[in-house]
Amino acid sequence: MPGRRAIPNGAAVPKPLVPGTVRLYIGTMSGFFLILLALAMLAVLASLLAGVFLMARGGESNERHSNRLMRLRVTLQGVALVLFLLAILTAD
Repeated sequence: MPGRRAIPNGAAVPKPLVPGTVRLYIGTMSGFFLILLALAMLAVLASLLAGVFLMARGGESNERHSNRLMRLRVTLQGVALVLFLLAILTAD
């Protein structure tokens, strides 16, 4: 068939309408993950700074919220790590 190419199992897949569109899609996804990674890193920094200021202030609010902020920071670090891996896997 014109406009189609054969793949090993015999099925035909259409050629991209514009050459390089698959590469553009992968590059766009990589950029998307990098933006999400930057936002996740800023969220980690914000939770870290909130915990430090809360600890420096001390008092009852420190006792109530310090553990929660630490768990939030660790969770956000995990999210940032996953996004970092996805950005690497989708890079050109």
